Amino acid sequence: MNKLTDVASPLPLPAGVQSRYVSLSTGLQMHLLEAGQVAPGGTRKPLLLLLHGFPELAYSWRHQLTALAQAGFHVVAPDQRGYGRSTGSDDRYEGDWRASNMPNLVSDVLALLHALGYTKVHAVIGHDFGSPVAAWCALMHPDVFQSVVMMSAPFGGPPDAATATQAQAALSHEVQALQQLVPARQHYQWYYSSAQANDDMWHAPQGLHDFLRAYYHVKSADWSANQPMPLKAWQAVVLAALPHYYVMPYPSTMADAVAPFMPTASQIQACTWLTDSDLAVYVAEYARRGFQGGLQWYRCSTDRDEYLALSRFSGQRIIVPSAYIAGAADWGIYQSPGAFERMQNVCTQLRICQILPGAGHWVQQEQAEAVNQLLLEFVGTA
Repeated sequence: MNKLTDVASPLPLPAGVQSRYVSLSTGLQMHLLEAGQVAPGGTRKPLLLLLHGFPELAYSWRHQLTALAQAGFHVVAPDQRGYGRSTGSDDRYEGDWRASNMPNLVSDVLALLHALGYTKVHAVIGHDFGSPVAAWCALMHPDVFQSVVMMSAPFGGPPDAATATQAQAALSHEVQALQQLVPARQHYQWYYSSAQANDDMWHAPQGLHDFLRAYYHVKSADWSANQPMPLKAWQAVVLAALPHYYVMPYPSTMADAVAPFMPTASQIQACTWLTDSDLAVYVAEYARRGFQGGLQWYRCSTDRDEYLALSRFSGQRIIVPSAYIAGAADWGIYQSPGAFERMQNVCTQLRICQILPGAGHWVQQEQAEAVNQLLLEFVGTA
């Protein structure tokens, strides 16, 4: 049962970071974290927007908010549609899940910009599923989003209109073919699109705390078996090289898939990038809300009609200055074969393309200082 009516505890925020709500024209009451709002004399500072992914929150940017604000920016990290403390979205599986399609997520960002009183964004910065949202913002509205940073998920561009129908059919065919492998596998995005995924994770057999601890651990550089490499094609036999948190055993749940990789007590103690108190924030937020709000995004991303609709942007590229940052132990770089390579062409001004050692998927948390240095370098010149 959704517990959004429960009173949420104050967040443990760094000094100088504030939490507040804004009403958006898209119907959301959006919760955001922000720092560096007003310059001396009351003048506006250039705006940076930080967009989280799954299963994350605005809190995932806790290490960036202050550092970027100290460099003279107004920095805003929202809980995006379906996440955290933002309300107004339809989080029911049987509800209006198409409201979470990519054009609508971009509209949310534009509405947030308007609510904050800005007409331009100096840089929109996204991680994981927030990365394509940031990329589509820059592609669709280069007059508004003056630069873009993508983290973990590379942006391979819009579907090609001439081949979109065949490409989508081939993609779906290979996903179905995973179940014919020995042993059988399933792709996590299609699992996340299923009716049972929310309950599987929200009420995981090992408990929500241990599920999230194992999930964050196994996708990080702390799990030494993460040795990503480029994949040749979107084919079932090739995708099977991906670890179980991407291409899961069938018919396992995600909770089952990550349970064997629960870190030891000593590993947890050594995990300075996600302390017990940090993890407690995620556990409390997802315990209140569940995961379905974020899973709606995956339903849109795996839907044939939504995929084909994006082909109307076929051939368009990101023309504003761009950057890409990922961890060297992050399979997210290669989970969509060819996207990393296509990004080099789609982004006409790719000024930084940096793969950071000592980080996996949660790069802005695992290597916060290195990410902050790259962001400051980029936004200072973009």
